[in-house]
Amino acid sequence: MKKLIAIGAVAISLISCNQEKTAYVDTTKVIQDYQEMKDVESKFEARRDSLTQLITGPQQQFQQEVQEYQQGMNSMSASQRQAKEQELQQKGQRLQQQQQMIGQQLRNDSDTAIDEVVEKVKDFVAEYGKENGYTYIFGSNESANIMYAKDGLDITDEIVKKLNESYSGKSGSNAAVKKTEEDTTSAK
Repeated sequence: MKKLIAIGAVAISLISCNQEKTAYVDTTKVIQDYQEMKDVESKFEARRDSLTQLITGPQQQFQQEVQEYQQGMNSMSASQRQAKEQELQQKGQRLQQQQQMIGQQLRNDSDTAIDEVVEKVKDFVAEYGKENGYTYIFGSNESANIMYAKDGLDITDEIVKKLNESYSGKSGSNAAVKKTEEDTTSAK
């Protein structure tokens, strides 16, 4: 009798283990298809283009100064040439440093905004899993960490749909974009 009860308990525990609800999400597809991520990428692309235009004017002016120097250098004394070359070298270095600083700031702000969106997606999937009774929701990406899954376990499209429905277009990840715009405006 005790053996029968023990066997029954083991069978019930095995059946209950097999009843866990699992699914997976293609994380690359979710991030690519999530409208907020598209918006963030679009804003940073526009910001990059704006900053490129901001830098282009001084670079063109510098190139013109270099050409003028090259055309008139034969009529200069050695000390005048040396002074002008030093001045041009310093201007070139300042332009290069400014360009690097702006690029680094844009990259940092972009990374922050993207990290915020990724964190939102992770939080959303966790909440979705709780609300829908999932024990596990696995993430899959281009490195194929899920090699096989039974049909019906991929909830990627459902997650993307729900994420996009919940996105209002006025989320906190836009704060990094706005901060970059403010920093660049004040740097002018």
